[in-house]
Amino acid sequence: MREGLKIFKIGGGIIDDEAQLGHFLAELARIPGQKILVHGGGKGANQMLTDLGIEPNMVQGRRITDAATLDIVTMFYAGKTNKQVVALLQAAGVNALGLSGADGNAIRAVKRPVKDIDYGFVGDLPEDSVNTVLLGQLLQVGIMPVFCAITHDGLGQLLNTNADTIASTLARALATQYEVELHFCFEKDGVLADINDEHSVIPHIVPAQYQQLKAAGVIAAGMVPKLDNAFAALEAGVERVVIENALKINEPVKTILCRS
Repeated sequence: MREGLKIFKIGGGIIDDEAQLGHFLAELARIPGQKILVHGGGKGANQMLTDLGIEPNMVQGRRITDAATLDIVTMFYAGKTNKQVVALLQAAGVNALGLSGADGNAIRAVKRPVKDIDYGFVGDLPEDSVNTVLLGQLLQVGIMPVFCAITHDGLGQLLNTNADTIASTLARALATQYEVELHFCFEKDGVLADINDEHSVIPHIVPAQYQQLKAAGVIAAGMVPKLDNAFAALEAGVERVVIENALKINEPVKTILCRS
């Protein structure tokens, strides 16, 4: 029987609020077993860019990353944010190790090709991008990897990579060795049947039901790419995907996505 592995992704407002981040990480420390954490950058990178006279440039929710922007987000994501998360986990009794994709050649990306939009130094992840041997060794000795949203191309170039994509790619790659459960943690209690009703959490969603909910417009906008990514992970062997409130990960209210 394969060992269990839980992969958690956090981002958005939770990263920007030190008290909430500390609460989430303390709750995460209470969850037994092997774990990996992936974090986004929050809004702090935009503030740092603005303070340094660089205008943040977002297109369709994705950051245009020129050379100057890459320098700043690398400092913010892989430096300040990543090490703050690791320090808080150490305080909670978890032996965590902060990583970018370049560290230990953990995640190798390819620079996104220019099509209609030039995203600059943004990385996409091929299927063989994850160093599963390295991660297996870290997990085996009780170390919890903590990934920021910076990867590399193997040729010396760092790349800004979407944190949701990193979490999903890690889950798919490690599903061959572990029973992987992928958790997307954000500000809502789960997927809502009514966007205006915080208590309308849909407890379980299977692929056919998801298509119906999309067609009816119940699930729309920003949740669609997140759930598309989630169901693709299930198809690739991930056991289940959980959408939940980052502050309530040890509570029963959440949405569980499964194959059937």
